[in-house]
Amino acid sequence: MATIDVFNKYFEMVPATTNALKNEVYKLRYQVYCIETKFENPEHYLDGLEFDEFDQQSVHYLIRHRSSGDYAATTRLVLPDANNPEKLFPAEIYCKIDNISVVGAIDRKHLAEISRFCVSKAFKKRKNEAHTLVGIRTDWKPDHFTLDERRTFPHISLALMVCVIKASYENDIYYTYAAMEPALLRFLSALGINLIKIGPLGDYHGERWPTMLKATELQNNVTEKNPDIWDLLTNKGCYWPSVKKSVNH
Repeated sequence: MATIDVFNKYFEMVPATTNALKNEVYKLRYQVYCIETKFENPEHYLDGLEFDEFDQQSVHYLIRHRSSGDYAATTRLVLPDANNPEKLFPAEIYCKIDNISVVGAIDRKHLAEISRFCVSKAFKKRKNEAHTLVGIRTDWKPDHFTLDERRTFPHISLALMVCVIKASYENDIYYTYAAMEPALLRFLSALGINLIKIGPLGDYHGERWPTMLKATELQNNVTEKNPDIWDLLTNKGCYWPSVKKSVNH
């Protein structure tokens, strides 16, 4: 069975377009950023919802585990501010960006940022750690996740990339910033998802490389390495009509 079909059997991608779903986004981010990783101070979010000034100009997605109904992961795409195109993105504020040859000539109305890219701790564990899963209800059994489900866990990060690709296409975005963990950057690179380093490694919610992803370079790189992954990233081409051929970037 193809990667995308296995993934879709156990998970679904949910656009957070209502206030209720956005609260699920903020709750999950609070769990990951404030409780699990302690990158944010929980005392700053007494209502248990982690959010910031960029959420109002963002497209949000959730990954839902079908059998439990729990949300496994979330991400957002921070879009350019329509009223202030020069408004800085988070990476421009918190990271040092010095690769001017890459970022200097980009039209900012086609620029966005992959942000708050996070997976619940319960869905990060390797199969031999299933009995130590954190954040799972006490009435769940150690074998709650099937072997096939566990095999899909690394693909949750790819599914978040699917969300980003879909949101980028729908909003005419062709360049995206991303502050990436070194391990995630290596994982994506091995699949042909080549993010360009645009500055030095820095401390932003842990060690992060400031990077940029160019949509026009993504298709050839991934399809050359793994067509099966390309089908997952684009829902078998549904989210990728040749990067809108009418636009030349």
